[in-house]
Amino acid sequence: MPASLTARRLFCLAPLGLAALALAPLATQADTWPSKPIRWVVAYPAGGGSDFLARQLAPALGAQLGQTLVIENRPGAGGMIGTDVAAKAPADGYTLLTGDNGAMVFNSAMYKKLPYAPGDFTPVGFMARFPLILVVNPNSGFASARQWLDEVRKSPGKYSYASPGIGSPHHLAMELLKERSGSFIVHVPYRGTAFSTQDLIAGVLPMGILDTAAGLPHIRAGKLKALAVLSPRRVPQLPEVPSFAELGLKGVDVAAWQGLFVPKGTPEAVVKRLTAEMQKAIALPEVKAKLEDFGLEVAPSDGPALGRFVQQETQFWHALIRERKLAAD
Repeated sequence: MPASLTARRLFCLAPLGLAALALAPLATQADTWPSKPIRWVVAYPAGGGSDFLARQLAPALGAQLGQTLVIENRPGAGGMIGTDVAAKAPADGYTLLTGDNGAMVFNSAMYKKLPYAPGDFTPVGFMARFPLILVVNPNSGFASARQWLDEVRKSPGKYSYASPGIGSPHHLAMELLKERSGSFIVHVPYRGTAFSTQDLIAGVLPMGILDTAAGLPHIRAGKLKALAVLSPRRVPQLPEVPSFAELGLKGVDVAAWQGLFVPKGTPEAVVKRLTAEMQKAIALPEVKAKLEDFGLEVAPSDGPALGRFVQQETQFWHALIRERKLAAD
């Protein structure tokens, strides 16, 4: 064989060899993963619903993986600080993120600039959702959701409602409810669920949207009254509370949902194992029971299903945000 032809073939094969060498560490990494503790970033304060979900799931998931999962709370800026921390982490399977409506859907429409993009992440799987509830102070004068609908429709601007913050699922849920019901209620945003709940109980504001995790203890104690749930059907924790669909108000289906994500570029084998182990851990009877008692609807899925869900949510909510001219900055 001519020397020139041999050289040419070697030259053409060289990139293939380099590519194989480049992929070899990734294959080895996936085979040995995990070989050290895994960081789980929660972009909200300790003690909240997102934190509770991660801390209930982490021990079981860690036991299955043979490593400790360390919860790292990085709150601030509507979840953007913690989400950005996770986005900039190495894509090696040692950083997980609890992603929600705000981080993966709302923020990219509510803010002109984000330090990260939802596309910086690979979805691992859907974990659970927090149903949302329309609540009122017991002394507000509202006895039922039907009465509430009649009153807010005929009295635009008379009432105000509390939310945990601009761009929160609770805020967007009420905006959808206002759009569907043809009503106008003034938004009063707070800096977190604890503060909005406190003022609802005190009667500073007559109404608000709370998730089951925050609202159930106060509803059960009689400090707040639940009028309706923003779910397609009644929730098990509040069997006596109707859904808006029952009242004839269609298209009001909102929840504060939680999914598991990793930085984009994480080895596929690692993502698939994480998905399988997460689904197994969240289905454990003792874990599922604690989550459901806290007010969560457990609904594990795989990564592709979560990815499709995020796309659907983005299309729907970005259109509503534009239509209602909502913004956080």
